[in-house]
Amino acid sequence: MNPLKVALIQQNCSSSRDDNIAKTAQMVRTAAASGAQLVVLQELHTSTYFCQVESPTLFDLAEPIPGPSTEILGKLAGEMEVVIVASLFERRAAGLYHNTAVVFEKDGSIAGIYRKMHIPDDPGFYEKFYFTPGDLGFNPITTSVGTLGVLVCWDQWFPEAARLMALAGADLLIYPTAIGWDPDDTIEEQQRQYDAWVTVQRGHAVSNGLPLLAVNRVGFESSPQDAEGIKFWGGSFVAGPQGEILAVASQTAEEIILVEIDQERSERVRRIWPFLRDRRIDEYGDLLKRFRD
Repeated sequence: MNPLKVALIQQNCSSSRDDNIAKTAQMVRTAAASGAQLVVLQELHTSTYFCQVESPTLFDLAEPIPGPSTEILGKLAGEMEVVIVASLFERRAAGLYHNTAVVFEKDGSIAGIYRKMHIPDDPGFYEKFYFTPGDLGFNPITTSVGTLGVLVCWDQWFPEAARLMALAGADLLIYPTAIGWDPDDTIEEQQRQYDAWVTVQRGHAVSNGLPLLAVNRVGFESSPQDAEGIKFWGGSFVAGPQGEILAVASQTAEEIILVEIDQERSERVRRIWPFLRDRRIDEYGDLLKRFRD
């Protein structure tokens, strides 16, 4: 399928799950009406970013997969005949929870899931309290619009994750995201962080010769306790297989990005930049060590 029209749904979220899902559904319908064949939602889009604090009661936000949200999103995918990449707080069992991406085929069925592998634990991003690291590996999900290398947020800082998805045959790299600034950060520090976020992901596109879709939430979300809250910086973007920016969203507003991706271009780029051919896999054993002392 070439070209492929993709949509990134960048939105702000409230404490009302119903309102968030209703807004998401309306934006998906708008994107599909504009010709989108693949729609990507941001990380944990059914709620505010609850990981700002550690609270046992917030586990009540989790749900099984399949479950209520997958039922709604599956029906939406089937109704609009689009592939949807969603991001949910999964309750796998009592005391076992994951940060999980779910891919819906255009007939509404679940094509596959990916459980976030790299789990951060930083001020305002206390994800290790909530999420068990993924145990499904770095395996892309096959769909009618291509083989999707779905990763989640903190995964985007690790070149190994993108490479393993590429080696397993991914056609696209996809990152649902929730990242923002501490309001106390200076303007200069905010710019450095945003630039690093874009740069590292463009590097993944370049080194693997693949298009990349990164969709972030937007807007300020106060902390449930006394912390300063987080200003999510939006800036969702699509990069081509040489890292070229094809589209970028506002840093302050909700937005639907629509982009046509030339799916044949990865083949042409990899012929002139054959990174996979020239990898020295015989010399990479030390990558399995935490650090070389």
